[in-house]
This record gives sequence, C-alpha cells and structure tokens, in this order.
Amino acid sequence: MEDNSIQHIPHNKPVAVTPEEIEKKIKSSSKRSGSSKLYCYNWLQDIKHIPATHNLVEIRFKNTRKDFYENNLKLPLEVGDIVAVEASPGHDIGIVSLTGELVLEQLRKVYGTKVPETFPKIYRKAKPNDIEKWEEAKALEHKTMIKSRQIAKDLKLQMKIGDVEYQGDKTKAIFYYIADERVDFRELIKILAEQFRIRVEMRQIGARQEAGRIGGIGPCGRDLCCSSFVSNFVSVSTTSARYQEISLNPQKLAGQCGKLKCCLNYELASYMDARKDFPDTTIALEFSDVKATHAKTDVYKRIMWYFFKKDEIPHFLELTVDQIHEIIDLNKKGIKPERPEQIASQSKAKVDVSFDYTNVVGQESLTRFDKQKNQKNRPNQNQQKNQGNNQQQKQTQHNQSEQVQNKQGNTQNKQQNNNKQQFNKHKQKPNQQNNNGQKPQESN
Repeated sequence: MEDNSIQHIPHNKPVAVTPEEIEKKIKSSSKRSGSSKLYCYNWLQDIKHIPATHNLVEIRFKNTRKDFYENNLKLPLEVGDIVAVEASPGHDIGIVSLTGELVLEQLRKVYGTKVPETFPKIYRKAKPNDIEKWEEAKALEHKTMIKSRQIAKDLKLQMKIGDVEYQGDKTKAIFYYIADERVDFRELIKILAEQFRIRVEMRQIGARQEAGRIGGIGPCGRDLCCSSFVSNFVSVSTTSARYQEISLNPQKLAGQCGKLKCCLNYELASYMDARKDFPDTTIALEFSDVKATHAKTDVYKRIMWYFFKKDEIPHFLELTVDQIHEIIDLNKKGIKPERPEQIASQSKAKVDVSFDYTNVVGQESLTRFDKQKNQKNRPNQNQQKNQGNNQQQKQTQHNQSEQVQNKQGNTQNKQQNNNKQQFNKHKQKPNQQNNNGQKPQESN
C-alpha cells in the first residue's frame, strides 16, 4: 500500500549573521533620527575640528538604560560603534549614542549639580567574539523571563517580573519586577542563580516604567510618550484634569499602564495661568428671584455657565468672568442684581470685529488653482455687457430715425392734401360764374 501520511517539511534554518553585518546594521540605524528616548540629536555633528575638552562618552544599552563612560584610551569613537565597557563583575557591551561637547549637557540634564567625580571606563571596541556572545545572551532573555515568572508563581510571591536584561559577557542578568508591596525574594535569587548559573540583580520598577520598556500605541495614534521621549516620570493627579475641565472618567484618563496619562500635565501650566483671576466656583450667584450655581467653564474663552431653575424649568446662564466678579461684589454688599435673562442678553451682544486683512491676490478663492479656459472664443462678461449696450443704442437710434421719417411723411401728406383742396377750390369758382349768367348748353 502507498504511504499517504503527511510528510513534515523541516523549517529553513535561520541564516547566520556575521558580527560585521550586525555592526554595520547598528551603525546605520544609529545615525537615523528617531523618537526613541535613547537617541540624542547631535546638532554639532556638521562642525569639524572642535577641540576636545573631556573624554566622556554616552553609551546606551537595552530599552531605556543609558550611562556615561570615560574614554581613557582615547579611542576614535563614532555614534553607532559597539564597545566593551567596565561592569561589575566582568564587562558589558553597549552602543555609542553621543560623543563630543553635548555629552556635558546631557550630564547636567541627568545629574544636575551632583555630577560624580569618576566614571567607569571603556575597554575597547567590541571584537567579533564579543558581539557573538552578546547576541547569544540577548536570545536567552525571553526564555529566562518566562521561567523566572513561573518560579515566582510557585513561591507565591506577589510580584511580576516584567523584563530581563543579560550582561554582554553572559555572567550577570538584571531582573526588572513590579510589586505593590515589599517582597522578600531572597529564596527567589538563590533558585534563579542555581537555575541559570549567573549573578542575579533585582530592580524594582513602576507601572509607567514597565509600559515604557514594553512600548505601544496610545489613543492619540502615536508611540507612547514613556517609550519615546519621557525619561523622568512626574506624579499625575486628578486635579490636573479638573483644572482643564476634563470629565473624570477613569477609563479615558488612564493610560496603558493603568495610571493617569502623563499628557495630562503637558498643558496644565497654561491652564493654571489662564485661571488665575477666575472666581471660586463654589460661590453661588444671587439674583432678585433665583440663585444660580456653577455648571461648567470654558477657560480660554473666559466664559462660565451657571444653572438655575425658574418655574421648575432648568435654565443655563452664560456669563463672562468680569460680569461674575461684578455680581459677586454686589452680593457681598447685599445687593441682588436684575434678572438673569437680561444679563444673558447683554452678555450675548454681538461685537463688531474689523480685520485689517484684505484678500488682494485672491489667495482664499477655491478656484484659484483651476485651469483657466480659452477666452478667445468666449467673450468676457464686460464685453457681453458692452455689446448689449451697443445694440440697445443702435436700436434706439433706429427707432428715433423712424419716428423722424414718419413725422416728415406726415407733414408731406398734410401739404399734399392742402394743395389738393386749394386746387379744387380754384376749379369750382369759374364753374359757379358760368352757371349764374348762362344756362348750360345741351349737347347734341
């Protein structure tokens, strides 16, 4: 019988990438501009022959880790070079992210006035063996994270291991974990060290830092701020949402980390500056017959809406900040102003705004980019109007000439009639004389 069983085709083995190709790929990608917080734009790179005043170099590692190292050997380093640096113990592999005078500016940004006196050293540029071992170590990180999570679960520890980062020489690993409370992980460290035969270092991170290490897309459609450019996390509270008149909906205000979004603090300073002279929203406005309470605010338009009921019908009153201050001052003096309907009609009075801008060139016309049609065969509107006026003038002149001709013809006819009448009169007179003196002769 024929064997109809399905034959399993072996998967193609991944093509081995040489260390030289890896180095070229890293160097080309490092020179591109990007939104990664590990990337720093060197705006002095086009200026040549800048005298060196220090030996410090900025070097980046996995995800969000960056540090400064001293180039004592004065190696000719460029952005994207893979180097072996000092670590405890052994050595680590990193990528040069910044050189030159801008490193001092980055130092001030990170450390402020408390700059350390000594920095770890750069040993050498990475050799092919260093790069191969570094790639092997990076390939072990995901498997190690999954196993360490299972071990922590078996030990019933209230923690979550979010990421693992191996050192370049594969002798040490950093385990990043998240925990709400203090955790005793001494037993966990022993098991991890025996299981993976490495030195173990535990680092606690927050939910925001975890989201920054993992990355993702925010509701705005862009990369998460924590994974792209935010390096220092500032506490965010609900008061920033209240200042900006944002509805306190936890589902909309929370980010992927489960905490309040970092972007709530971006425009907070401008809102606080705009609301400096705004009245207290807890103060009710007293009118002659009703009392109005605050409903909502438009900060930049400087308009506030107040709510009141009249004859059990709800009404909203729109007032400016200056009007509200006047009403509050009157209420403090014991004076209750006029009805809110009249104030609302005054506040909604239209203001004439005149602009100096005039559309001279026609840049606001929607058809300014349309191709103009042939105007040789089609006359303009002005030409058509002129032709029409000329025709009307010709018609009137023709009518006037006809009237003149008719008048002349009438006068000629009158003269002819008069001449005929006179001729007839002259004929009748001799006939009358003959008839008076003699009888008419009969014809034979």
